[in-house]
Amino acid sequence: MPDQRQGVLASDGERDRVALVLRDAAAEGRLTLEELSDRVASAYSSRTSTELDALTRDLPKLATVTALPERHSRTRWVVAVMSGAKRKGRWRPGDRCVSVAVMGGCRLDLRDAEITGSLLTITAVAVMGGVTIVVPEGIEVDVSGLSVMGGKDVRVADMPPRPGTPVVRVRVLSVMGGVTVKSKPLRRTVAR
Repeated sequence: MPDQRQGVLASDGERDRVALVLRDAAAEGRLTLEELSDRVASAYSSRTSTELDALTRDLPKLATVTALPERHSRTRWVVAVMSGAKRKGRWRPGDRCVSVAVMGGCRLDLRDAEITGSLLTITAVAVMGGVTIVVPEGIEVDVSGLSVMGGKDVRVADMPPRPGTPVVRVRVLSVMGGVTVKSKPLRRTVAR
């Protein structure tokens, strides 16, 4: 029997509900930030209910989930003292993360990070060193803080935030050092 909903046009309310399900799945660690961004963009460009259903087909239904997802440890500190420290790929920052670079460098790449809430606060401290934070394009970024004989550089693409994505708040303290926040396009994975 063919799917009755295949030709049914999707409503804005249905798109919003799917975006919320996707956001919750990312908060549970089931989707990376990149996967969340891709699927939310697809949800808002979907024409039919069948296209929307396909975006959540591999996610458990909320009513049938009985076991808690396995939790990996969260990264709360990234420290480089006269050295370098990097976090990239699939990693899980806590809702608060501190990055400290003293005569060294830290790089945090959030494009594949599993962000579990609607807000991620990063405290970036650079003393005669540097901290670089990479966010995917379409993520809202708020940068504030103080630089003494140093600098903070924000190079985020001028585009509207994608619905359902978290806000990244960066608090900067740099002394004779620098903090750079920049956006890069999402990496595209090719299915094999």
